[in-house]
Amino acid sequence: MKTKPFDICNKIIVGANILIFLALDLAGDTESAVFMYDHGAMYPEAVWGAGEWYRLITCMFLHFGIHHLANNMLILFFLGEYLERSMGHIKYALLYIGSGLGGSLLSMLFMIRNQEAAVSAGASGAVFGVIGALIFIALRNKGKLGDLTFRRLVFMAVLSLYHGFTASGVDNMAHIGGLVCGFLLSGLLYRKKNDSD
Repeated sequence: MKTKPFDICNKIIVGANILIFLALDLAGDTESAVFMYDHGAMYPEAVWGAGEWYRLITCMFLHFGIHHLANNMLILFFLGEYLERSMGHIKYALLYIGSGLGGSLLSMLFMIRNQEAAVSAGASGAVFGVIGALIFIALRNKGKLGDLTFRRLVFMAVLSLYHGFTASGVDNMAHIGGLVCGFLLSGLLYRKKNDSD
């Protein structure tokens, strides 16, 4: 019997991020803020001032160098599978984009409020959204989701946030925004298997 590809959406998202990175890396310097800005990275004045709102989404598929890409895609590849199997393809895609968008918005508003503009890019807001959603689902399922536990997921989130706040050049507001949006969106989108039975 053929196995259904439960996490096909997650694989498509990971593949798209990798392909976009490779195309940009061949075309120029993905560690250059100017190059990344020219190709859709988020910058407050461009979004808020010039009305280039598309940047809040395009920035989610851009990465500053191979290490930035690898860190995000490794986490997404393994954790996204759990979430997609729990929620389904469409709800997973909606949560992923919604979390990334929420992370981008919080990042932009924080920069505007503090008058500290920076070019921002990366899937980490959406990745933190996946973690936030898994925390919610684990809570709904007596502290476990497969071999993932609520405590392990919270520890991962705290450790990742701590790393961000102790490192330079990290968009911590995008991480926090994504985590919170993922948790809240999963409350709207997730249904336990026996809820509808």
